[in-house]
Amino acid sequence: MKKYHDIENLHFSGQYMALVIDGDEKKFRIKDVSAALERATEHERNAYEISPSGYGIHWPMIDEDISIDGLLGIVHTKETKRKTA
Repeated sequence: MKKYHDIENLHFSGQYMALVIDGDEKKFRIKDVSAALERATEHERNAYEISPSGYGIHWPMIDEDISIDGLLGIVHTKETKRKTA
């Protein structure tokens, strides 16, 4: 399985969610990430699963999913292939 991202050390501190993505520490305001996470209890926030591929994070208790590319602002576009005559 191709690993998209290496995700480590996810934790919450005050109004922030911090984690290490591909070796770089990142910090995000919870309210900018997810309204569901902002409303969640500490117990619900800390009950998460990182996908084996490193593509995203799932919080089963609040049914929330967040992609790492989305957190990083990476936008994927459909490649258009042109036929040549």
